[in-house]
Amino acid sequence: MSTGRLEGAVAVVAGATRGAGRGIACMLGDAGATVYCVGRTTRETRSPIGRPETIDETAEMVTAHGGTGIASPCDLRDADCVRDLFARIERERGRVDLLVDNLSGDAYLTKEMLSGARHTDFWEVPIDTSLAVQTNGVHTHFIAAHAAARIMAAQRGGLIIEVTDGHHLAYNDVGVAYSLSKASLVLLAYLMAEELRPHDVGVVSLTPGWLRSEQMLDGFGVTEETWREAIADHPGFEHSETPFYVGRAVVALATDPRILERTGHSFSAGFLAREYGFTDVDGTQPPGYRWGAAGITEGAFRDGCFGAAAAQKELGLEA
Repeated sequence: MSTGRLEGAVAVVAGATRGAGRGIACMLGDAGATVYCVGRTTRETRSPIGRPETIDETAEMVTAHGGTGIASPCDLRDADCVRDLFARIERERGRVDLLVDNLSGDAYLTKEMLSGARHTDFWEVPIDTSLAVQTNGVHTHFIAAHAAARIMAAQRGGLIIEVTDGHHLAYNDVGVAYSLSKASLVLLAYLMAEELRPHDVGVVSLTPGWLRSEQMLDGFGVTEETWREAIADHPGFEHSETPFYVGRAVVALATDPRILERTGHSFSAGFLAREYGFTDVDGTQPPGYRWGAAGITEGAFRDGCFGAAAAQKELGLEA
């Protein structure tokens, strides 16, 4: 099922090569959108982290789902490349309706840190590693949003979605560099929303739950067909979700006529599924992302949405 239709809409998915980005691009295609699939890895230029997925494949999948997929190679760390890309899209399509910022810097963290097998204090992590996490996981988001916002503000309409891990401002056990990159996107969405609201442009942040990405499945030694075999060793994996689930959350937000009422807030795919009535591709509704760290009260959550304004209040950050 789809949550809405996007025929004629022009979407850009930054970081569409694999994982959540690929799932989001495909579900936008399923809703009828034209999707520019942006990333570095093509059939001619292989992944710097050794993965086989390419934006060419993602674009073909978008088209197979009923949309128009366009592979658009670009290093999103390069502001000139990003500016030129958005200028080309505007020339070709006349507008940009949706930007989904999905890049992360997680590849720069060790497998052990991401799996929680060990903890390394931030001062013991090489500074170049920690800075690379921010460059790839935060700076790229701001660069793409900067280029998209100029077009959206001029056309007086559009939506920017910052994809992150968690809908809160807080420490994550993976460590300071990871926490900074993920929490920064929640705050970035809130801050950009303040300046874009008068131009009828919405900005939100969005988190999936436990994502059955290609890399996650490979790490557990299972496939999408056999993923339940990993539950014995990882019980929480029973509530995991496909990348298409967060894709349907993006479609739901992009087709919500009242999205400007929600600008600046942070959402979870699982909570949005219950609100908008969509499911994962297997018909289930995996639970929304929940966080139970001390200092954040249950009252900060509003229908699965943790607004950055509420976060400031709960964390004592109000001016």
